[in-house]
Amino acid sequence: MTSTDSPAFERAWTRFASWLEANSPADHAMLRGPAVPERLIELESRLGFELHPELRALLRQHDGAAEPLAVPGSRTRLPAGAFLPSGHRLSGVDDIASMYDVIVDVGMDNIDADLWEDDALAVNLHRCVPFALPNDGGVAFVDHRPGPSYGHVYEMGIGSGDLDGTLWATSLTQLFEALTDALETDGAFLCYRPTFFEDASGHRCLEWPTRA
Repeated sequence: MTSTDSPAFERAWTRFASWLEANSPADHAMLRGPAVPERLIELESRLGFELHPELRALLRQHDGAAEPLAVPGSRTRLPAGAFLPSGHRLSGVDDIASMYDVIVDVGMDNIDADLWEDDALAVNLHRCVPFALPNDGGVAFVDHRPGPSYGHVYEMGIGSGDLDGTLWATSLTQLFEALTDALETDGAFLCYRPTFFEDASGHRCLEWPTRA
């Protein structure tokens, strides 16, 4: 296990969250309060290993982002809170635990299929902890395998069968620094460029469409 500068993560997250609060308050308002320490201990017990310090620091800031609410008088749900690329929404402790069980089962199926090398992500999902989910069957997770990939952030389209994984960043700190850089400069993050859309209630929300 490598040492991790959690204050650096907290600075990166504060910078990202401050931008969100100032420019997309509907998204920022969906952030839940902190996860209580007892819940984090329970989660680590269920996983069988300690959370990466940056993921623990993120959960101590916010226990994920709330699910979208329905527009009053209709069945239309407000999309606020899905402010990460590919429409990912930060997961709380409960969602992390349930999605972890899903990706472990996927990993076991991949081991049985015997189509991947031993060091492939697809057969090591039991050492990966999800932290954000979109609505299309994908998952963003933090690699918890000991070694040089410890703390790396990947996105994997499990629902689409994309099991190679896309490296988003070498750490959560780097991820939120890169996202904020793109937001502040109207630049790009990988193949995504930030923009806004107006939801059914008139609120402005952040999204990250892929570049043409």
